[in-house]
Amino acid sequence: MILCITHSKDFYNIDIFFEYLDSKNIPWFRLNSDRMNHFQKISVTENSFELTDEFGNTLRSEDIRGVWHRKAWGITIPEELDEDYKKTFLTGYSNLRYNLITVLEDIPWVNPYENERKIDASKMLQLKLAKENNLTIPQTIFSNDEEKITTFFHQFCNGKAVAKLHSLTAKSMGGENLISTMIIEEDTLENLSDIAYCPMIFQPYIDKEYELRIVYIAGDFFTGKINNSENVDWRLAQGDYFWSAYELPQNVKTGLASMMEQMGLYIGAIDMIKGKDGKYYFLEVNPQGEWGMLQKELGFPIAEKIADNLIKRINIHE
Repeated sequence: MILCITHSKDFYNIDIFFEYLDSKNIPWFRLNSDRMNHFQKISVTENSFELTDEFGNTLRSEDIRGVWHRKAWGITIPEELDEDYKKTFLTGYSNLRYNLITVLEDIPWVNPYENERKIDASKMLQLKLAKENNLTIPQTIFSNDEEKITTFFHQFCNGKAVAKLHSLTAKSMGGENLISTMIIEEDTLENLSDIAYCPMIFQPYIDKEYELRIVYIAGDFFTGKINNSENVDWRLAQGDYFWSAYELPQNVKTGLASMMEQMGLYIGAIDMIKGKDGKYYFLEVNPQGEWGMLQKELGFPIAEKIADNLIKRINIHE
């Protein structure tokens, strides 16, 4: 059985994945991470667990052969719970979820959980590894220090910078409710006074030809191009923007592949910019970033490739 850890509102990508497993007569179990709370019955021992989900389906750890960590959402807290107990509730269930996950750490995962957690939690480590693998990165500072940020702006940004939160508040095909990226110019530097309450990543604004969303799956590349030169982020663009298939230069593929191997990731959604200066700039990799729009609009078999990779590794493992 393949376990897919996702959330209760997930659809499309995961549906294609399950349909593909069904076509190969491979059993699967959908575990909604946000519902790993009082809606489910969970018992964990030192080397096993048993879980009955909100629909009455029972899962035992000994039946699981591989895991696709599709997306993990925050655990839902009951509205009726007293405010004084909400932190205790969330801490208890978060620890229970993590203990359940560690029971499965010796079987194949896409991606290995600890590798993914480390890379997702450190954009600066991502940039370091990208540079080590001969990829071009923007000058970057992650800071809460108004003075240091102002100095960085004047030294590297030529009058225009991009400020980003470390993590998105929403990760979806359309970028709904996305609050993550803004433009900083000379006359808006004065608005940095509250940066102490919200550290951000700052980079020079790059004049771009287009943006690229690259899905990497164990050496294979599925790349979509979007002509979004007027906006700082394609997910914030308004109007008609369409994806088209794109072939990356071989040296960029080589650098990305060696970077992903160094990160210990089998899959990832990579964001790059093709600058008007002709350079390909690496921005970030989201280990479980969105790719449904590429499968839907360009016909890329991404869900199937993820399944094939996991099935192959399960067979080797066994």
